Amino acid sequence: AQARTLEWQARTIFAGGCAGLFVFAWTDEWFRGGNEIEDWKFGITTRDRTPKPALEVVKQVFQHVPFHADDSWPFVSVVICSYNGSRTIRHSLEALRKVEYPKFEVIVVDDGSRDATPNIAGEFDVRLIRQANAGLSAARNTGWQNAKGEIVAYLDDDAAPDPHWLLYLVSAFVAGNDAGAGGPNIAFQDDTFVAQCVDHSPGNPTHVLLTDRIAEHLPGCNMAFRRTCLEAIGGFDATFRIAGDDVDLCWRLQDRGWQLAFHPGAMVWHHRRGTVKTYWRQQLNYGRAEAMLERKWPEKYNAVGHLTWNGRLYGKGFRHFFRWSQSRIYHGSWGTALFQSVYGVAPGMLTTFLMMPEWYLLIGVLAIILPFGTLYAPLHYSLVLLALAVFPPVTQAWLCGQHAFFRDAQQQPLRRQALAATTAMLHFLQPAARLIGRLRQGLTPWRRRGADRKKFPWSKNVVIWSEKNWRGPEQRLQSLKLAMSESGAVVLNGGDYDTWDLEVRGGLLGSARVQLVIEEHGEKIPGELRQLVRLRVWPVALPSVLALASLFAVLAMIAATQLEWIAWAVLNVPALVLLLRVLHECGSALEVIVSAVPATLKPGEKIVSGVKPHERT
Repeated sequence: AQARTLEWQARTIFAGGCAGLFVFAWTDEWFRGGNEIEDWKFGITTRDRTPKPALEVVKQVFQHVPFHADDSWPFVSVVICSYNGSRTIRHSLEALRKVEYPKFEVIVVDDGSRDATPNIAGEFDVRLIRQANAGLSAARNTGWQNAKGEIVAYLDDDAAPDPHWLLYLVSAFVAGNDAGAGGPNIAFQDDTFVAQCVDHSPGNPTHVLLTDRIAEHLPGCNMAFRRTCLEAIGGFDATFRIAGDDVDLCWRLQDRGWQLAFHPGAMVWHHRRGTVKTYWRQQLNYGRAEAMLERKWPEKYNAVGHLTWNGRLYGKGFRHFFRWSQSRIYHGSWGTALFQSVYGVAPGMLTTFLMMPEWYLLIGVLAIILPFGTLYAPLHYSLVLLALAVFPPVTQAWLCGQHAFFRDAQQQPLRRQALAATTAMLHFLQPAARLIGRLRQGLTPWRRRGADRKKFPWSKNVVIWSEKNWRGPEQRLQSLKLAMSESGAVVLNGGDYDTWDLEVRGGLLGSARVQLVIEEHGEKIPGELRQLVRLRVWPVALPSVLALASLFAVLAMIAATQLEWIAWAVLNVPALVLLLRVLHECGSALEVIVSAVPATLKPGEKIVSGVKPHERT
């Protein structure tokens, strides 16, 4: 029993990615407080050091760490896609030589490099595929389409895998039916000065976890998929030339009902950007990729244009210092809990908004308002608001720099401060780069999706009478959602605690919601159940925007009482623009709902009220 238990424990610990374990204990001979414990026999040898069966079992397990590599493991194709990657690809290929896995091949896809990348790849035992430059996604497609393995693992040309990388990665597939798997990517400890700062800055490739073992997103530098699953969804979307293709692929796989695994032992070392210029360009491209993803997956983004992950992001660049609640330690009454866990608190909406790239737009607006203080003295107070707006990102950046841990600079105060200052600068620059990339690609706070319909946002009640074709509320709402989505509108489902069923997003400032109720009227003709369906449709404006418009209107009235007519006109402009925008977005969204209702009707159903007669067919 002891041997079986220790074997199970040891194999589980190593398979889980732990660095090692202590077997407790070597011998049955045990002392406590100077007294020998005679009824304790947990050792793997007896008191006279005679080996027990457990000793041989532990010995066998330790000889095959972390797994026993035999021919039962599936064949894997490792794909490295490179464009002008001569600076780092040699290191990646040398690390792959040291990977301990029985059956795998390496494919290097040269995506039209103009440097020595193909020559370097030719020095190694790899399959080199050269193609004209078509972008990262196309190169990744070339990789899996030419792969011989049933599992295709992707590695960036600036990443170096741990020797046990494939064993851990493939073990996640063997343990279940997951479509994909990945692991952590960790920065090189001896990287350049700027690269160390980038490692502590936001925007690095990172995984998003739903649980310890289930991922929502796997970064492209360390991910693997079943070849059959890649074939089933058509591979990567080639429109994502630089970034975003890994996010899109993970979402499409999960849309099929498949799951992504995560193994903490499947680790790769990954170079961060080595200069401020390349880091800026990377974040600019990530901003563009976000805009492309939002166009393809609008339902996953909020009105501002930011993705709401279901899981948690893991990385060094996600510190939040402006939060109202702190993490708590579960220690039990009188400190009696066996496992004292730390329960972190997710950052609130205000904390998150302060770190958004769009916060920089607010700073810009306040900076534009400031010069108008020469026309109307009270506008000089915008300087105070500007200072308050600049304070959070600057303070956040400074604190992140000060809290970053640089191992090689702990005994060098000047170098430590230089690293901290550079890290703070990168924290401040990153949202600006993301913002520019997003704006250039059309992901603006004032963007709209779907048809532009100029209607006043009156609330409406639409009533449908059905003589036959009984349908439940879920079926009717799904039919309505499909009809609205086909018009290009962004349609959201109501949550578990919401009193509405569907919402159509008109834009950032306004939307419309619908609530459905059904009255059952029984049978008039056997087999034909009658229903009275009521749809309540109403506009919803963003309260903060109405408050801001009201503030400008009040300031305009104050200016009028002081006969400051130029200031009155200037202050009325934003109030009027905001109000008209709210009316337009709410009216357009409401009309999307109302005009989609006729498309959901089936034979035996008619609209009784709420839609104009010429729109009811």
